[in-house]
Amino acid sequence: MNGNGWGITISCDDCRMQSTSACDDCVVSFLLRDDEEHVEHEPLVLDLDQVRVVRLLGKAGLVPDLKYDVAS
Repeated sequence: MNGNGWGITISCDDCRMQSTSACDDCVVSFLLRDDEEHVEHEPLVLDLDQVRVVRLLGKAGLVPDLKYDVAS
């Protein structure tokens, strides 16, 4: 985390979109994929600056958007 402690922890296990077609085009799958068919399901922890960078890269079309939606 950065100095102010703000950030996000993303776990595929907590995502409402897990095991749907949204996973194929999610930045978390993109970042954690170790080959074409296998995605690690370890939580991804991003500090605030990293979240901003991921969002900017997504808006620029350089990486997929974040499709994470916490299941209630």
